[in-house]
Amino acid sequence: MKVAYFDCFSGISGDMTLGALLDVGLPFEVLKKELEKLPLKNYSIKAEKVEKVGIASTKVHVQAEEKGVIRYWTNVKNLIDDSKLDTLVKENSKKAFLTLAQAEAKIHRKNLNSVHFHEVGATDSIIDIVGTAIGLNYLGIEKVFSSPIATGMGLIKTDHGIMPVPSPATLEILKDIPIYSGGENAELTTPTGASIIKTYAEDFGEIPPLRIISTGYGAGTRDLRKPNVLRIIVGEMIARPEEAEEDEVVIIDTNIDDMNPEFYGYVMEKLFDAGAIDVWITPVYMKKNRPGTALSALAPIHKEEAIIDVIFKETSTLGARTSRKVRRKALREVLAVTTRFGEVRVKIGKFKNQIVSVSPEYDDCARLAKEKEIAVKEVYNEAKQAAEKVLKKTT
Repeated sequence: MKVAYFDCFSGISGDMTLGALLDVGLPFEVLKKELEKLPLKNYSIKAEKVEKVGIASTKVHVQAEEKGVIRYWTNVKNLIDDSKLDTLVKENSKKAFLTLAQAEAKIHRKNLNSVHFHEVGATDSIIDIVGTAIGLNYLGIEKVFSSPIATGMGLIKTDHGIMPVPSPATLEILKDIPIYSGGENAELTTPTGASIIKTYAEDFGEIPPLRIISTGYGAGTRDLRKPNVLRIIVGEMIARPEEAEEDEVVIIDTNIDDMNPEFYGYVMEKLFDAGAIDVWITPVYMKKNRPGTALSALAPIHKEEAIIDVIFKETSTLGARTSRKVRRKALREVLAVTTRFGEVRVKIGKFKNQIVSVSPEYDDCARLAKEKEIAVKEVYNEAKQAAEKVLKKTT
């Protein structure tokens, strides 16, 4: 599994994130080309190599040219929806921007749709947030982990006046996330940076076991006593056998017989957003032979409350059942193979040191099938055969 670890020892901001993604392997021309899919033409973007306390890093500059433009959450949402970006990039971009908007709405005690983003800041944030989604998608990152977040301390001057560091919006976004000041009298983590890490990071702590592929450094604007950079480490997860083969999960399920069936697709999306590992629905007959639906969600133990919150909020049920289970699972590795249609990631399942499954990534196969105008099964079969050949040579 390909993952990214965000090392936020000097905080995180939107431009630092973009710079680190470029430094770790995202081509600048790819970023520019993808950003051009946004209906936004009032800016310029450039990247340069700089040094921060001896560390070579990439600094991104976004220059906004618009004047007098006020954007609200709905304007930003529509701008992203109207773009030609990939669906996953759109959804992740909206999720990050919504996190930012919700924090601003709460601290200013306004309705979500009444919160406006300042003219230059709005453009910067759009480029930073959408650019991050583009970068993680291009690099094929499946999971993001993060260190605790250095926030900085002191006071800063903003459009609202003098504000403490971390800002109220940053603190609101970073609820339930481990933070520390970092010992610098400066704003190390911005609301945009906070919304990015809140959206993508699944866990906060030490670097997980990795086989490192590449590292990148994104520079901040200030010069500090320590390197003012965000470090991103990209690598393949190395699962410890005792951790990978067994863990504890919770199953939450409920029976429903009075909800519009059109809602189930939306409910499933919300459950996955809340951290569900899997979600499924099963037709059932309930009391008095009434047809109904059994909705079930599999989740990590620490996501139990978040899953139950979604079920009660988004469905018509008045009760849910929970049961804890021990899950046995095969170790998973990802192998990238080259076919005549293009590169495809293949998931390799191993159990007790034996290969038990070879499964090409559907999204890669579907994308290449669409590009080449061929059947998806042709790509799938060739990718599987290519992976099996590689595996025979290494075993």
